Amino acid sequence: MDETTAQVVTSCATAAKRAAPSLAGATDEAVDAALGEMAARLSSARATVLAANEEDVAAARDGGMSAGLLDRLRITGERLDSMADQLRLLAGAPHPARSVELGSLPGGQRLVERRRPVGVIGANYEARPNVTVDVASQLVKSRNAGVLRTGSAALRSATVLLREVVAPALSDVDISPHAIQLVPSADRAAAGALVTLPHLVPLVILRGSGDSTRELGRLAAQHGVRTLAHADGGGVLYLDDAADPALARDLVGHGLDRLGVCNRLNLLLVHRDRYDELLPGLLDTLGELGVRPSLPPHEHPIGYEWALDSEREATVTIAPVEGLAEAARIANEETSGLAATIVTEDRAAADAFLAAYTGTGVFWNVSTRLLDGFKLLGVPETGINIDKVPGPRGPVTYPDLCLRQYAVLPG
Repeated sequence: MDETTAQVVTSCATAAKRAAPSLAGATDEAVDAALGEMAARLSSARATVLAANEEDVAAARDGGMSAGLLDRLRITGERLDSMADQLRLLAGAPHPARSVELGSLPGGQRLVERRRPVGVIGANYEARPNVTVDVASQLVKSRNAGVLRTGSAALRSATVLLREVVAPALSDVDISPHAIQLVPSADRAAAGALVTLPHLVPLVILRGSGDSTRELGRLAAQHGVRTLAHADGGGVLYLDDAADPALARDLVGHGLDRLGVCNRLNLLLVHRDRYDELLPGLLDTLGELGVRPSLPPHEHPIGYEWALDSEREATVTIAPVEGLAEAARIANEETSGLAATIVTEDRAAADAFLAAYTGTGVFWNVSTRLLDGFKLLGVPETGINIDKVPGPRGPVTYPDLCLRQYAVLPG
């Protein structure tokens, strides 16, 4: 690793740790006011943010970035308005109780559970500048300082968002603007440096392509840094033998409204008894959307994540299955385990699928695109964690970003 890059990341982490007490000790009112100011500044700095983002998009387009990734990179006026709306909703969301009485011990002492900030949380993400605001706002709401690192494609946009929106909003309410840091380097080595500082950044949120995120997770584990990883995605849609054809086609359309996101439709499983009947309509729908089907026999793993394939992201895998048991098995064992939907008018079949699928989100007659912090929980998310161990799973939001502490007090 380049020594200069490591020094830059360490400097950001040190600054965040020094500023962390300013945020940890802030009142609920100050935190929510800061979030409201961020929303207001997204409007007042609108032209500056959009201009910086257009430069990022133009440079990425000239560099050959795929359409799906360009869509993730782009901030439109409508998306900027949505970001501001989400900040206002987050400002109005309740704060978790900082302490909860659990009861009394045999000696008469009181047992209290306290929630404390982690201190400094890192975040690594790629060409999605809106994530800068999403993660920063979640950290502020949970009273954690942060070190954000994004890739070169979004660095210009992220820098403007931090400088014009996040930092001044914190200053306005007397919270140190240094509490949220953005690594100013586009060097990929900065991501590696961020997960090797357990004394400064004990927890890092990882978002990005599967291989790179898994590699960062392994590096973090070697250095004693915990991670919340969002490495893989891909929604599964299973059409049962009692599926409504019109609803099936509608959900295919909803699942492919954006191609570069993790919860898009990736794998379409069809009950073998309905396969020949439903396939022509499904192919028509994909054709209208400009999406190619990958039909049997497949020359790739059935759960291959097309969103990460810049050459073939406008693709969906289609496969026949014997029934819901096989569909659930495939979704559990051959995909990331992010989310799966059953399309059926048969309640018993739906209940069986809901019980059989073990992934992060399971749905009945709705799109896997709903697996999103804002859509499900009404607040932005830091990412979607698909780990199969206890801890925050699914959309990770501000109540998850805390440490539990037990206090024993006199009765």
